[in-house]
Amino acid sequence: MGRRSWTLTALVGALLAALAGPAAAARELPVAYHSPLAVAASLAHPGSAPPGANDWSCRSATRPRPVVLLHGTHVNMRINWHTLSPLLKNNGYCVFALNYGGLHAGQIGGTGDIPASAGELESFVDRVLAATGAAEVDFVGHSLGGTLAQYYVKFHGGAAKTHNVIGLAPTSHGSSALGLDEWIRTVLRVLPGLARFVNKADPAALQQLRGSEFIKRLNSSPDTVPGVRYTTIASRHDAVVTPYESQFLHGPGSTNILVQELCRNDFGEHLALAFDHVALREVLNALDPATARRPDCSRPVWPIIGG
Repeated sequence: MGRRSWTLTALVGALLAALAGPAAAARELPVAYHSPLAVAASLAHPGSAPPGANDWSCRSATRPRPVVLLHGTHVNMRINWHTLSPLLKNNGYCVFALNYGGLHAGQIGGTGDIPASAGELESFVDRVLAATGAAEVDFVGHSLGGTLAQYYVKFHGGAAKTHNVIGLAPTSHGSSALGLDEWIRTVLRVLPGLARFVNKADPAALQQLRGSEFIKRLNSSPDTVPGVRYTTIASRHDAVVTPYESQFLHGPGSTNILVQELCRNDFGEHLALAFDHVALREVLNALDPATARRPDCSRPVWPIIGG
């Protein structure tokens, strides 16, 4: 090959590399609003971090606050955040997630004593702040995850380290369990052996019932803490945290959103909120109000599956 041909080849190669480099760096992660895909991914990689999360070298000049994702009861971070984590990453955020409250069979977390889980969260947040150099984090929590963030802010010194608490169907004031909460307590009183088993294996579920000692302590002070912004996103069709109005927080800095008031074809319920494009658009709006826009109501959201 002659010198001129070699030079031309080198120039073409350098040009292609220059063009491919930025494209590769800007390549977005796939975002699937589909809960069965999240379950399949979790079964294939039990307890793993969701796509886009836990890059401990992440820095963002435009998104200086890292986002910490908190899963709900009886799931894990891979299932709960299979959709939101890559969506946030594609929008320039440094995303972090953890499994807390026990992780049985690599899949089931969020079952342990909630105050103890708040201690796990405190350590994790400190690690995130140290790694990123940020002064504050934003929380997005689903179900128990939203309530855990509230508890951390109130009782673990989290107010000084928290800018946003965004809850998807949080158990803020406890759930009536479709009116079965007193029946559940009666059964456990009549069957003390069952009560001992449940209190050992799954205390978080009982702690989230309306009127529990945990809920009484959480609600012993005003819903909101000064300096922290709260956004609660709920579905009218929620059959887990009932009544759905109990999820909403009241006080300075609080915003409450019902997805059916935004899009009438949103049929998502408690589980679907983590895969609901309407709800997750509102998460992005809460994180960055300057770029907020209305959700796209052209496609429906289905129960359990999302969309």
